[in-house]
Amino acid sequence: MRSVVSGAVAVRAPDGELLVRALGRTFPSPVTVDALRRLSGGASRETWAFDATDAAGVGHPLVLRRDPGSTLGATDRATEFELLAATAGAGVPVPTTRLLLAPDDGLGTGFVMDRVEGETIPRRILRDEAFASARPRLAAQCGEILARIHAVPVASLPPLAPQPASRQLDDHTALLDVFGEPHPAFELGLRWLREHLPPERPELGLVHGDFRNGNLIVGPDGVRAVLDWELAHLGDPVEDLGWLCVKSWRFGVADRVVGGFGDLDDLLDAYARAGGDAPTRDALQFWVVLGTLKWGLICMAQAFTHLHGVVRSVELAMLGRRVAEMEWDLLELLDGRW
Repeated sequence: MRSVVSGAVAVRAPDGELLVRALGRTFPSPVTVDALRRLSGGASRETWAFDATDAAGVGHPLVLRRDPGSTLGATDRATEFELLAATAGAGVPVPTTRLLLAPDDGLGTGFVMDRVEGETIPRRILRDEAFASARPRLAAQCGEILARIHAVPVASLPPLAPQPASRQLDDHTALLDVFGEPHPAFELGLRWLREHLPPERPELGLVHGDFRNGNLIVGPDGVRAVLDWELAHLGDPVEDLGWLCVKSWRFGVADRVVGGFGDLDDLLDAYARAGGDAPTRDALQFWVVLGTLKWGLICMAQAFTHLHGVVRSVELAMLGRRVAEMEWDLLELLDGRW
């Protein structure tokens, strides 16, 4: 069994024989597995691509998504597996799920899904000529997809934690206190958020929790699949719209508010046409502010994970350097500049 080095962390590759045995529950045996490799991206989850061929000679491009360990605030892989099935039934573009790993598979906690061809790296999506035809339509496609996500009946979902805005503010305040460091910009942001807290919705809906450029598979035709449902919860659907507009997810194309590829009107108009209750710009600003503060705190937490030796990783250490960016972005937002 080989190991792959990621940052400063040695990651053990899945055992090929065990993977073959597990796939036998889904595909005609005997199954062969080739071209197993770890996909880049993601600091908290392992994603392995591979090709499986079943007894009939049919090839299946697949992905194994599994946990290296527990992560605070994230869903487990069994829940994500169920979420993908539920949202696919509602017309959300997601990879087709194939197999939920069992404890006796010996492969850890995770699941196997179809591999969707396309690009996830934002720099390429925003700059490469191959995606020039897709970029003008991405904001509207995101609006339509988000409306479908938010319309998924809660009764069809696995149990998810409720996370209204008030609870998130309490959690973020407590987390900032744990760090024991002075961050006046974050303190100012928390005070502004409490002063502008929106009325709590009587019924919470499905929120993806990390819908952004980087978690979308994009081809020349646009969005092909939505990935990374590990932060899904019940909450205010406007949260997803605001998170998509956080400046960090524009990846240097700051004048395009939506993911670095589109305009706010295109996003909100498409969301409304698809049945979503489109918010006003003022209502949306609350969630952009909260998302910016949240990402700053996540960067701090990731850096502390490295600094305290829990996981030694260059990637986690680099995220700590981004905290100052979030503080700057937060101050601009409080001044009304997006």
